[in-house]
Amino acid sequence: MKIIICKNYEEVSREAFKLVKEVLQKDRPILGLATGSSPVGLYKKMIADHHRNGTSYQSVITFNLDEYIGLPQKHEQSYYSFMHENLFDGIDIKEENTHIPFGENKEGIEEECLRYEEELKQYEIDVQILGIGSDGHIAFNEPGTPFDSLTHVVKLEGQTRKDNARFFDDNIHLVPTHAITQGLESIMRAKKIVLIATGENKADAVYAMIRGEINIDCPASILRKHEDVTILLDEAAAKRLEINETNE
Repeated sequence: MKIIICKNYEEVSREAFKLVKEVLQKDRPILGLATGSSPVGLYKKMIADHHRNGTSYQSVITFNLDEYIGLPQKHEQSYYSFMHENLFDGIDIKEENTHIPFGENKEGIEEECLRYEEELKQYEIDVQILGIGSDGHIAFNEPGTPFDSLTHVVKLEGQTRKDNARFFDDNIHLVPTHAITQGLESIMRAKKIVLIATGENKADAVYAMIRGEINIDCPASILRKHEDVTILLDEAAAKRLEINETNE
């Protein structure tokens, strides 16, 4: 596990972009993408690079981690809408090459989990982008999720819904109660993982991920068993770690 502590979010986003840009040199890059505030700076840099330097995404294939259940696909807070607003509409990626779980219909959601997992298994993710929740979850794998989990339906815990309420006019009652998410085993199949964490509210989760026991109480701790993980932190998120840590 490589730990890089940056001064601020801008620096974190710049380091993340460097790692993604390396993968984009391949003939058919496969990117694993995340939502939430953590990767937005990275996505802005990808868009800027596309317009400034002509970096093409025509051959890129993407898989997203998760999606809310019960929101219309084009609802302003669906992850389908998030990805188009924050990345896809700003680059030349083909719509058919983007993959996001379909959570609009509650009926048949178990079948959607199986379909998405099987589609995901047909590819090998070159680099998977992750954020981390304040309770240590990655994707929507809440504490207690088995390490061998595959794509599944999850009931969102109170803390996760509280954290996400800022996207729903600070009204927790508008935040969906369930989501479809890649499991921890699904995520761990990626060749390379890049986790972004910024802000003091992530400091405890970061410490548990890196210094705590590897157990399901902190789902992100499983990343310590992966061969190629880079953790990108700003100083606030790293405040419980030794400030001079760079590699492990």
